[in-house]
Amino acid sequence: MKTLFKNGVIITANEQNEWFREGYLLVEGKTITAVGSGQPDTESEAEADQVINLKGQWLMPGWVNTHGHAAMSVLRGYADDAPLKEWLEEKMWPMEARFTADTVRWGTALAVVEMLKSGTTCFVDMYDHMDTVAEVVEEAGIRGVLARGIIGLCPEEEQKAKLNEATAFAQRWHQQAGGRITTMMSPHAPYTCPPAYIHRIVERAQQLDLPVHIHLSETAKEVRQNIRHYGQRPVPHLRDIGVFERPTLVAHAVHLEEEEMDILQEYDVKISHNPASNLKLGSGIAQVPRLLERGFRLSIGTDSAASNNNLDMFQEVRLAALIHKGVHQEPTVVPAEAALKMGTKWGAECAFVPHVGSLEKGKEADFIIINPGQAHLQPVHDPVSHIIYAASGSDVRHVYVQGKQVVKDGRCITLDEEKVIYEANRVWRELSRN
Repeated sequence: MKTLFKNGVIITANEQNEWFREGYLLVEGKTITAVGSGQPDTESEAEADQVINLKGQWLMPGWVNTHGHAAMSVLRGYADDAPLKEWLEEKMWPMEARFTADTVRWGTALAVVEMLKSGTTCFVDMYDHMDTVAEVVEEAGIRGVLARGIIGLCPEEEQKAKLNEATAFAQRWHQQAGGRITTMMSPHAPYTCPPAYIHRIVERAQQLDLPVHIHLSETAKEVRQNIRHYGQRPVPHLRDIGVFERPTLVAHAVHLEEEEMDILQEYDVKISHNPASNLKLGSGIAQVPRLLERGFRLSIGTDSAASNNNLDMFQEVRLAALIHKGVHQEPTVVPAEAALKMGTKWGAECAFVPHVGSLEKGKEADFIIINPGQAHLQPVHDPVSHIIYAASGSDVRHVYVQGKQVVKDGRCITLDEEKVIYEANRVWRELSRN
């Protein structure tokens, strides 16, 4: 099946930051076979099975959300305005202990509907009941980089069971759903996993040839605790355990010293910047301008809807572009082009799915179409500027993953939205009654 999209604004998010005021995109099966400015050649148009006239709409890569816990959407607004330790230990963990596979199914489905409708085509998820999460991803048509998050504050037998469960999940689902699902191994954090246990998890990742995903230096208190318990800050601590011997994506990395940046750079560790969650939980503001200055290709994550409280990547990339300008009193830090790449091309690299994230020949066709015909997106001086500073998830009209449409005219066509919302509310009522 060949589909030609023409007469649209094409934002490629490629290395050269190219965008075409009038351009086209040709998709064959799940692969982009041509993208360019002007009109396609007559042969390409003649061979297309379907020609879609964009009529000036904007076509760009789908967002890549590099850190989250999708099922926690059922806890949206449940425990606001609390510091991380209190929020986790007194609110989240007791409530999550009641989660069943049914809770996870509908919490994840709610998150996926929200993400797809607001233009996210790929998300990284660290949670429990991951077979259920994978089933939702498979049904929804979204792309998922999935890991069974492992907390090691438990007896040795339970540690073994969790590691075996995570291993079985990773083996069962890696490269499934037509390649839309990939997996990782995920020790939750240095403060929730003893060093020897983290080492065992990383050894298993080595055996499976999988990346590692872990929370890192989210709060200053966490860093102080790591020094108190292990005599080191978290980054050298994880290095010495051997974590960074595997391709690694760390979430947050708010509190870093220059020497820690040196280590992360030496091992090419990927970073997911989660500005809204870090602000809401009072965790701090990551040193994004310094990291960009040093050459890091950062990514953006929303974290869960319980700490954000939405999964709209348009809002997240805007926040990433704006807060650092204010903090540093310098408007040139985190320009729109960098924020766009953090949410697309660099995000795909950080999630270890580099075959998506930009509109280039040979990459898989994960993209979204935005309706620009609204007051807040006019006049169109620079569509990249508008995407970062003016647009929102509600502007997304159509979404494609691997060349297959999953959102049409603003409606998710792979999941029953009304049922998902009903069931998510049902599982919340059941949780809150216990």
